[in-house]
Amino acid sequence: MPLAGIELRYLVDQITKEVQDYYVSNIYGITKDSILFKLHHTEKPDLYMMISTFGVWLTSVKIDQMEPNRLQKRLRSDLLRLKLKKIEQIGSERIAYFTFEGFGKELIIVGEFFGDGNILLCNNEMKILALQHSIDVRHRKLGVGLEYVPPPTSGVDIFKITESNFEELKTSDLTGAKWIGRTLGLPKKYAEGIFEIAKIDSKKIGNDFTSQEIEKIYKTTKDIVTDVISGNHEPIIIRNEKTEVLPVNLGRDGENVTKVNSFIEGLDVVFTEDIVAKGKSIQSSGSDKKIKDLQSQIAEQEKAIETVKEKSNYITKVANSLYEMVSKGILSIEEPKAKEILEGLNAKITKEKGISFIVIHDQKIQINTESSLQSIASVLFNEAKRQSGAIKSIEQIKENTKKKLEKLQNRTESEKNSVTVLDIRKKNWYERYRWFFTSDGLLAIGGRDAASNSAVVRKHLGKNDRIFHGEIHGSPFFILKDADNAPDSSMNEVAHATACFSRAWREGLYGMKTYWVNPDQVKKSAPSGQFLPKGSFTIEGKRNFIGVPSLKLAVGIIPQEDSYVLTCGPPEPIMKSSVCYAIIEPHGSEMVETAKKIRIEFSKIREEIAKNINIDDFVRVLPSGPSQIKEVGFGDAS
Repeated sequence: MPLAGIELRYLVDQITKEVQDYYVSNIYGITKDSILFKLHHTEKPDLYMMISTFGVWLTSVKIDQMEPNRLQKRLRSDLLRLKLKKIEQIGSERIAYFTFEGFGKELIIVGEFFGDGNILLCNNEMKILALQHSIDVRHRKLGVGLEYVPPPTSGVDIFKITESNFEELKTSDLTGAKWIGRTLGLPKKYAEGIFEIAKIDSKKIGNDFTSQEIEKIYKTTKDIVTDVISGNHEPIIIRNEKTEVLPVNLGRDGENVTKVNSFIEGLDVVFTEDIVAKGKSIQSSGSDKKIKDLQSQIAEQEKAIETVKEKSNYITKVANSLYEMVSKGILSIEEPKAKEILEGLNAKITKEKGISFIVIHDQKIQINTESSLQSIASVLFNEAKRQSGAIKSIEQIKENTKKKLEKLQNRTESEKNSVTVLDIRKKNWYERYRWFFTSDGLLAIGGRDAASNSAVVRKHLGKNDRIFHGEIHGSPFFILKDADNAPDSSMNEVAHATACFSRAWREGLYGMKTYWVNPDQVKKSAPSGQFLPKGSFTIEGKRNFIGVPSLKLAVGIIPQEDSYVLTCGPPEPIMKSSVCYAIIEPHGSEMVETAKKIRIEFSKIREEIAKNINIDDFVRVLPSGPSQIKEVGFGDAS
């Protein structure tokens, strides 16, 4: 389903509003034609933007990589941590520029969403650094090192149409819909939809239209264009021979029409279905060829069995006929009467190099023509028996081939089902930080690094909160929200988390102390003449120390609304609120390896939930440094 230029204008405007101040935190290659950008904001939920050779949209799902993408590595190298500064459409063409900026550089992704499509990476002078595929045709050439040049424009700019542009329709010998398509660059669905809404025959020749009809066509076109680009939508998904989504109803009604909340949501549904279908085809393409080969083998084996059966039956008929000849007084196979009977059974006697054969339906069997008919019949019966034995061998081979086919078909189905599509859950604000709910149901949030340490304190420290810090360089700030009269259990759990998420975990420093203070004791600026590093604050007044004798955390899957979320914190509250948990201690495997092990363990006990959580999420909740799994089990929420 190709995008129309007017649809791209709406998408560019809408996505531009959504991605303000977002930067690229990850890039995933989904297929060779589709790239997923994870966009991060310090205060807002992450966004996922798909750029494909057939369009751009914000998506609510994450698809596992299904085939290599030649641009992914280069894009990750050049674009990670850069801000998405702006998105622009080139005129009314199906081309968009995505400008990324940061660290003293500016790079542009060009998305061409027409024909076979293309994705290119350029510098700020539009020199091509990398691209999906090169082009060398009469009117343009695209390749690494060349300057990017858009294709020649044709027709009228749909965003600048006037009624006078439609005067040309009066002199055209094309049908109305074809003229609209060629002149305005609108796809067939819009060209025909304009006439459907205007209630004018789209197959009418241009020079047959009246002035009133042309005026109506112009106004209808203008209204549709305005509605599409302005977002005045009633989007629908249409499922007929092909599936497509429309931002406005172009006179298309029926059983196969479904309303959707937004055009981008509809695109996400339809384009994701297309990508997944292609992915399943890619995953199983090798096996499909093997399946066809095995099916051909089985067909050949069945054919061979029938052929051998026929040969055996022909030989048996001739052998029986020899006994009948004896009863009729025929004593030699050389007698004219015997030869006549054999000829009727498509058999004859022949000699080659002095050796006698009886040929039955093109099968040669050596015989002694001087032997009695009974002896010759015995030779033929033995040959028929030998042929029947061959049938059993072929049938055994066929059964083995069938087993291979069944096994391969099951594997192919499994390969198709291996295409993983995860819903991207809208995260709560506190999930940008380290977080957990205490045993008493109070929210605790902590910084991950200097930037989030600063954000936690500057943006989320309230007057009724308590703030925690460790007596060690590299300690996070943790805040216990709404902590007036908080029970000791909650205070101890947050103190424990503060110690565990500090440098103490990486270095295995046991017996550490943390302290808490009131919000008014935290000064966000340095004393006169001094400097505070990013993420640091000045603490004034009394510090209330809490000892943390052990270093132990629990990773758990927590039910949240209609979904599940992964978090990490002190064992007691995590075990209480999770469906499954894994207790970890310092030392052992690095973070990624530990994350993989925990995911495997969770899959053993709650596979239907664990498989929908990305491995990146497991890594993200872990403390910095090596960890070892000490215990895995069901939580109280299971």
